Amino acid sequence: MSSAPSAPLHLAVALDGTGWHPASWREPVARPRDLFTAGYWADLVAEAERGLLDFVTLEDGLGPQSSHPFEPDGRTEEVRGRLDAVLVAARVAPLTRHIGLVPTTVATHTEPFHISKAIATLDYVSTGRAGLRVQITARPNEADHFGRRTIPHIDSYDSPVVTDLFDEAADYVEVVRRLWDSWEDDAEIRDAATGRFVDRDKLHYIDFQGKHFSVKGPSITPRPPQGQPVVTALAHQAVPYRLVARQADVGYVTPHDADDARAIVEEIRAEQQAAGRGAELLHIFGDLVVFLDDDQAAAEDRRTRLDALAGEPYTSDARVFAGTPAQLADLLQELAAEGLSGFRLRPAVAGHDLPAITRGLVPELQRRNAFRRAYEADTLRGLLGLPRPANRYAAATAAAAATV
Repeated sequence: MSSAPSAPLHLAVALDGTGWHPASWREPVARPRDLFTAGYWADLVAEAERGLLDFVTLEDGLGPQSSHPFEPDGRTEEVRGRLDAVLVAARVAPLTRHIGLVPTTVATHTEPFHISKAIATLDYVSTGRAGLRVQITARPNEADHFGRRTIPHIDSYDSPVVTDLFDEAADYVEVVRRLWDSWEDDAEIRDAATGRFVDRDKLHYIDFQGKHFSVKGPSITPRPPQGQPVVTALAHQAVPYRLVARQADVGYVTPHDADDARAIVEEIRAEQQAAGRGAELLHIFGDLVVFLDDDQAAAEDRRTRLDALAGEPYTSDARVFAGTPAQLADLLQELAAEGLSGFRLRPAVAGHDLPAITRGLVPELQRRNAFRRAYEADTLRGLLGLPRPANRYAAATAAAAATV
């Protein structure tokens, strides 16, 4: 075990069903009968908060889960079906006090106006702990659920179709961010004596006109407590790296070794400079699927047993780790040395590997002075060291007034 001190890491967990391994629901600790209850999700998030994690992400989608990237798979021996991630986060928020809540939304078929007020509402319900994980979908069957557009069948993420979907997602986030700013922080007067509830001069049209959206605004929800809830996105290659660099506060990447991590960080930092955001704090988190046990052989055996239940070896876009908390701590510190500021861990079996993270990995990192021992902020932006941004429209109004 390394005993050398290192910079404190940020840690998040990605919650998806009963876990990221497709056979996870068949484990005794999995609770598959509780999967569509509020209590199940509340218990997972409470465990994550017990471990002082920065935030949890909640997976979502617009079609049944599939092992194929672009079409349904028809499988019935794996978890299928989801609850709405934003609504789950809103249900869990009052039961927690510190941890960030970052539901997933699919930009491709949802309206930015709806999501802007949903996440703003979540920020109010959680008193400043909301975030958003934006993703795209290139599945034709999901387009068919809405009937407003068609997406051609593709067989690679290198397709121009995917590039356009990521450009659309960047515009989507821009609209959402502008809508969050469309009310100034002090727009609500609430003066019963004068009968003035709101200052109309402090509500702003955003007048966004782009290739994908035409949105006038303003929002119907006042500016969120954080000003701008935290925006996050998963990225595997150059096109989504640009989305992270242009619009995200946190990007999740999938390096498989230290050299890979260094190259990814360098590419995203270059894109960040090109986007004119070089001076802004942009976190880059590494994603890993984890099988954690007190003994490495036990973790590897568990993975093998689950693979046998699934009928095939488990593979992932992210590196799959099977070992002990100390070994994982070594790996995280090795990857962090290449420029990653945190990690989003995907528990292979939520009921087993999430407690192994909070009760095994976290104490190990604390012994190395590499993770917090108490929550040090009341908002998600605060936990991540992100300043509360000024309102763009208030700043523009003040600048205009100063020139008169």
